[in-house]
Amino acid sequence: MTTLRLLVYNIRSLRDDADAVMRVIKSAEPNVVAIQEAPRFLRWRATAAGIARRSGLVVVGGGRPAAANLLLCGLEVEVEHQADVLFSKDRKLHQRGSAIAAMRLSGAPFAVAGIHLDLAAEPRLRHVRELHQAIDREVPPDFPIIVAGDTNDDPGSRVWQALQTRGVDAWASAGTGDGITSSVAVPRRRIDAAFVDPRLTVSGVSVLNTPDVRIASDHRPLLIEISLSQ
Repeated sequence: MTTLRLLVYNIRSLRDDADAVMRVIKSAEPNVVAIQEAPRFLRWRATAAGIARRSGLVVVGGGRPAAANLLLCGLEVEVEHQADVLFSKDRKLHQRGSAIAAMRLSGAPFAVAGIHLDLAAEPRLRHVRELHQAIDREVPPDFPIIVAGDTNDDPGSRVWQALQTRGVDAWASAGTGDGITSSVAVPRRRIDAAFVDPRLTVSGVSVLNTPDVRIASDHRPLLIEISLSQ
């Protein structure tokens, strides 16, 4: 059995301590990282490449074409297909989207869709439907999908219920403690999450809370261990 280490991390556009962000990612020793609020403006490609290099990883895809969702992976991961998707946009709201990739680790197939959903309730739910349509279009059916990112919503909401129609809430399955990820300064909400295809097994979930985490961003990252089958 192969274990995938997936890190989910909203880095707040590197507006806090960028060096600490890299240290947090590297110390987690992830195979794949789903980043939200990645750089997407001036020199965003170079900045994304720098995040990957300094974290000991490579860029899979995302960035500006995926509305600041960025996927990174280690060299041990084989990328078979990658797609950047933009969702429908409402006036006066930020563009939202997803970075999606079908990958293999030690030959075992899996896919990751990184998300950062809207602050407004109606587009947030609409974008889940658009996400599922994109997954059906971009991910081969034999690649179990993991949807991971910042939901901007809470467990039990309509958005979480929609996400759970296709995936298991990783924290509810194998997490310990309260799972709070936001914010670092005033921890009170579990809005960062991974929804894992039921064909996979979640073996462990932890919210990182090191000294570097507390200065790197306004979110705590989520580290999920998932058992993959070949």
